[in-house]
Amino acid sequence: MSELSFEQMLEESLKTIRTGEIVTGKVIDVKEDEIVLNIGYKSDGTIPRSEYTDDQNLDLTTVVQVGDEMEAKVTRVNDGEGQVALSYKRLAADRGNKKLEEAFENHEVLTAKVAQVLDGGLSVVVDGARVFIPASLVSDSYEKDLSKYADKEIEFIITEFNPKRRRIIGDRKQLMVAKRAELQKELFSRIHTGDIVEGTIKNVTDFGAFIDLGGADGLLHISEMSWGRVESPKKAFRAGEKVEVLIKDINGDKIALSLKFAETNPWKDASDKYAVGNVVTGRVARMTDFGAFVELEPGVDALLHVSQISREHVEKPSDVLSINQEIEARVVDFNEDDKKISLSIKALQTQDEYEEAPVYSDEA
Repeated sequence: MSELSFEQMLEESLKTIRTGEIVTGKVIDVKEDEIVLNIGYKSDGTIPRSEYTDDQNLDLTTVVQVGDEMEAKVTRVNDGEGQVALSYKRLAADRGNKKLEEAFENHEVLTAKVAQVLDGGLSVVVDGARVFIPASLVSDSYEKDLSKYADKEIEFIITEFNPKRRRIIGDRKQLMVAKRAELQKELFSRIHTGDIVEGTIKNVTDFGAFIDLGGADGLLHISEMSWGRVESPKKAFRAGEKVEVLIKDINGDKIALSLKFAETNPWKDASDKYAVGNVVTGRVARMTDFGAFVELEPGVDALLHVSQISREHVEKPSDVLSINQEIEARVVDFNEDDKKISLSIKALQTQDEYEEAPVYSDEA
């Protein structure tokens, strides 16, 4: 009888536990896939690897040592083998959910590492609790490939919190839009027409390139990419390149950019180089029925009229000339105001004949 009373007293001295309760225990054994805790109950508690981490390759002996004190959540009082089933992961998730709930209510900005890149967005883990950030809320611009975010720390806010439905939604786009608005305001307060600024090429199209100036995008139109002719912006520029550009115009929130800097203007010294009478060399750039346009240098074209191609009759320029052919001609007209230059091969031929003509003397 006394033995029974002693067992009863011992039983009563041990605490009672319930499913869902948080218990504290000391690690008495660790295996690769299981942790055993003394939780002051008649049975020990066990934490399988799947209830400690999502990493099923993790060796628990590398993260937990005998003698460590741990907290865990009771998932079953009797796991079928007389021991208490515990979960460290669920306890962490509960605490993470509490943190997320507070962040949701207080509009707090959170920082976490991207745990997984999914087809529809990103998954991040905050103190064991998962947050899903849909692809449409990852950035302030469309991003087809989200793989660059793998294992990176990102900032976001919680815009929807419903742990019962396992629906906790994060939003990074909102922060980026707000930050960009702030940067845009700062940018427009300091830039002026005529400034030279550095930017990063964001996107290249058939008609130009959009350049991120750090708060707003500016358009570098194809016609402003060079003093010469640019056939294809996509061949001349690529996304990610840094470039110095001239602010040509600011109209509201639109910024027009240019790479036509005054010091590189080919017309700056044109009056000397292409003065009437000078003999010049150029490349046939394009042809029409009435003449050929000759590129003397990038940004400076001259007209070689069909009537000035030869002393012989020429029906159309393509009969005697070809694209990219190099020709030599004389400048017969120069109009700096209208940026027009006229050339003549015929005048050069006439001069050659004059210089080669024999000289006659009146002396007997």
